[in-house]
Amino acid sequence: MPILRYASFLFVLLACFACETNSTTDSSAASNSPTHPEDSHSFARPEEAVTKHLSLNLKVDFDQQTLEGYARYQIQNNGADSIYLDSKDIDIQRVTIGKEEQETAFEIGYPDQFKGTPLVIDIEPTTEIVTIYYKTDPVGAAAVDWLEPGQTADKKHPFLFTQGQAILTRTWIPCQDSPGIRITYDAEITVPKDLMAVMSASNPQQKNDTGVYRFEMKQPIPSYLIALAVGDLEFAPIGERTGIYAEPSVVASAAYEFADIEKMLEVAEALYGPYLWDRYDVIVLPPSFPFGGMENPRLTFATPTIIAGDRSLTALIAHELAHSWSGNLVTNATWNDFWLNEGFTVYFERRIMEAVYGKPYADMLALLGYQDLKADVADLPPVDTHLKLSLKDRDPDEGMTNVAYEKGAFFLQMLEEQVGREKFDAFSKQYFEAYRFKTIYTDEFVQYLRTNLLEPNQVDVNIEEWIYGPGIPANVPQVASAKFDQVDAQIKSFQQGAEATTLITTDWTPHEWLHFIRAIPTDTDLKRMNELDETFGLSQSGNAEILAAWFERSIRTGYSVNTIAEIEQFLVNIGRRKFLTPLYRALKETDQLSLAQAIYKKARPNYHSVSRNSMEVLLEI
Repeated sequence: MPILRYASFLFVLLACFACETNSTTDSSAASNSPTHPEDSHSFARPEEAVTKHLSLNLKVDFDQQTLEGYARYQIQNNGADSIYLDSKDIDIQRVTIGKEEQETAFEIGYPDQFKGTPLVIDIEPTTEIVTIYYKTDPVGAAAVDWLEPGQTADKKHPFLFTQGQAILTRTWIPCQDSPGIRITYDAEITVPKDLMAVMSASNPQQKNDTGVYRFEMKQPIPSYLIALAVGDLEFAPIGERTGIYAEPSVVASAAYEFADIEKMLEVAEALYGPYLWDRYDVIVLPPSFPFGGMENPRLTFATPTIIAGDRSLTALIAHELAHSWSGNLVTNATWNDFWLNEGFTVYFERRIMEAVYGKPYADMLALLGYQDLKADVADLPPVDTHLKLSLKDRDPDEGMTNVAYEKGAFFLQMLEEQVGREKFDAFSKQYFEAYRFKTIYTDEFVQYLRTNLLEPNQVDVNIEEWIYGPGIPANVPQVASAKFDQVDAQIKSFQQGAEATTLITTDWTPHEWLHFIRAIPTDTDLKRMNELDETFGLSQSGNAEILAAWFERSIRTGYSVNTIAEIEQFLVNIGRRKFLTPLYRALKETDQLSLAQAIYKKARPNYHSVSRNSMEVLLEI
């Protein structure tokens, strides 16, 4: 292993200056336009040399909790004498250039709190291939979650999965980790023979006898969408292009839960054009997965908390499927433009749900989303309620709030109402086609919107207020729900003293229950809370969304004195950040910080680093 040449003070100053002045790229070339700013979350200098294809070869070692092997890049070299990559807590062992693998020098710069360290590799002006031999760190590889058998559903075999968004792929692959840089990739992953590997690429559907699995992703994607999972997995087909991966004890229930995936895919294609990723499969991960779902192309990573037994939480699958167009096909160029991924996706998700389950169902989702948006706008500093964000020198995870999702979706809903659904659908389809396999900045989108939708239809709307201003504009679309009106009547009846047993709740969906629970006043006395709990069994609900909402309301009313054991069990066993944050925050804000910290200490081993980082800031650990 060569001695690494660490950057001198002068080198760091020059590197930092260059990072401040360089631009990122779209899928084909760098842009130096003032409207195309640099990606402040990457050290890459793509205008000098940019990665185009990755060949990944790794061995998975569960005993040491490491991935070891090499990342070989084909690069587009614009006559540079060095190429800049992102890395964080990776043991770089050696680097070679060219087909002949001539060993070359490399430097690892000083660490940045969020970005990690620049990996600067000496190349020649004609270099086209760079190979990096490395090993991940058992602790520092924040993208990788290593699970003991006891942390899985079947409790027989270990498991691992990666979570790259926003800037964590650099902790398990040295790469140009910017959403504005797209690459194709192939991979060879070696795992224990009783396990199977799957990736965001072409996938096997059954285990082999060698433990060696090969993958190919022919469509160019940003690095945050490179994903790996390894475990005792089985596959169940749903339709011709769709299927489910899960542990053996989970696969049947997951296949039942997601039976409408093929129908959703057909609806999505009818709305916005052909699905360009060949297959759409879903893997159900263990409970430590920090998100509801992650839109890794060809293979959505999903939380088991959406398996409710009644197909009532499948909007999440519609959301991740919609990302196949908004996010994966057309990608935000920087994390400041995150709303372009998520706002379009939430809007698209609701269009899919409306087509499959009807408008009343989609309206309930929209109203719950509006409630979430109002809560975040009230909680966040005004600057973080803009659609176009300013995340320089911050963790981009801080931009992943309901503002990007819900304010973005309501902005698009407003545009639809202004020009009519037919014209807006035609515009969206045109947009996805124009930017397919490319990246886009907010300012660029605004110009495209004006040119291709607003000006031809002679529509003038308050774009500046929506995108560059704080809060919720006054012309936010108003959504009505007859179903929620009926729930409101039961809420009013209960608040006026009606016994819980007299409330009309027959055939309520989880969405109606969420609306009801959220409306329970925080000064409701414990006797009335207990009455609701005994009548409807809320503390024992099999639906994670209902449980999380009820437990938060229990904490804020003081009823948690009766349910703290159930709350602790939930927090220890579920790693989804969406549920953890409001429950820990409720404990903290009701003067129970010590209790929250004690529960977190027990739960921490079961959380992914994404959730751990957020909770430790919240809980002042």
